[in-house]
Amino acid sequence: MNIIKLEEMLKQFFNEDIGDGDLSSEFIFSAKQEGAFSFYAKESGIFCGVPIIEHGFLLLDRSMEIQLNKQDGDAVAAGDVLAVIKGPLQKLLMGERVILNLIQRMSAIATATHQAVQKIKGTHAKICDTRKTIPGLRMLDKYAVRIGGAYNHRHGLYDAIMLKDNHIAFAGGITKAVQIARAKVGHTVKIEVEIETKAQLEEAITAGADIIMFDNRSPEEIRAWLPTVPPSIATEASGGITFENLQAYAQSGVQWISLGSLTHSVTAFDISALVQMKGDRSLVHY
Repeated sequence: MNIIKLEEMLKQFFNEDIGDGDLSSEFIFSAKQEGAFSFYAKESGIFCGVPIIEHGFLLLDRSMEIQLNKQDGDAVAAGDVLAVIKGPLQKLLMGERVILNLIQRMSAIATATHQAVQKIKGTHAKICDTRKTIPGLRMLDKYAVRIGGAYNHRHGLYDAIMLKDNHIAFAGGITKAVQIARAKVGHTVKIEVEIETKAQLEEAITAGADIIMFDNRSPEEIRAWLPTVPPSIATEASGGITFENLQAYAQSGVQWISLGSLTHSVTAFDISALVQMKGDRSLVHY
């Protein structure tokens, strides 16, 4: 993960939430009062968010003491303490919500990804993500996918060419679109072509696509069409894939399965915070 970019992101997120100051914390507590947060899991899954905790709290106050009990990718159960952070109460409370929001989302993505990877265990297929991420959070979303055990598809429009139905229609066909793209890009840039019919598949192969995406095709169709594809061309299935039919797609023989649901529709992983005032042995739910 790009730490410089991460810290810039966190500064923006804190600025959005804190603005000119945290009225609740600053009016109730003095700048000298100290305490501790314990982040703990309220369900089972895969934890993800160490860089957020480490860099987030330190951005607010360099004196923060951070104790990590879990690392990214660790399996956690309800009740497990993930991290303990000690420092000025005002700053703890300023950072709590933003940091929790991020690690809840990242842990949810890592957990969903891990579950998907487990479902296709024993096959040759690999899970990857898509560009269906929350604007501004793509770096974090894709990091969480890797922590969950899957792979990243392209990070943006800039690192690979994907010719979808609209590109193909505007260009006048698969062959013409691939030819134009191939003439203008370097040898390190892959060209992926989305197909929906057997005729489009054959045209993409002849045109010299590097990757062929079977879009909204059934596992049975993919299995029947795959013998046509040369070994030099990578294959991907996308669209209409759920946890219920994921194994069937993996068993079709396709190499990659891209899942937008890993990032566009996860439910936040349940993580909460306990706070402790300095000198107080009792933890209070916050």
